[in-house]
Amino acid sequence: MAYLIILRRLREEKTNYRKRKLLLMGRRDFVTVQISNENTLVQIHKPQLTGDKVLASAHSRFLLQKGWKGSRKNIPAAYLTGYFAGKKAISNGIKDAVLYSGTRRYTQRMAAAIKGVIDAGLTVPADTETLPSQDRISGDHLKVKNDVSKIKSTIDGEVK
Repeated sequence: MAYLIILRRLREEKTNYRKRKLLLMGRRDFVTVQISNENTLVQIHKPQLTGDKVLASAHSRFLLQKGWKGSRKNIPAAYLTGYFAGKKAISNGIKDAVLYSGTRRYTQRMAAAIKGVIDAGLTVPADTETLPSQDRISGDHLKVKNDVSKIKSTIDGEVK
């Protein structure tokens, strides 16, 4: 009896190999957004056959150093993390990228992170209808008021 070998990352639902193949054929840098139970991680990668190279990365823990008092996985935090990653990518000479979600679904928090990357100056193809409104990004819907524009200006002063 013959056995069909299923790749481990496919079996664990970690990699969509069809998307991955198209991504490698496109030879463009890509943005990944990972949202855990507590944090948001935004990375810009360069695809390579031997393994992806991380060109710029930002984690939502840096918001604590800037005076953030709320959750690090909500929409404003995802936007600021994406903005920080985009500023780092611009300083490294990256001009454009595409979103790679892998097996994860496209959510509003992921869209907020992509809007942050776009606002930082990176060119990412995204439909403006899927991006969150400015009210959601500024955190008007939250009880804890954080000054998103103040933290954004400190990021601008920090990364040039």
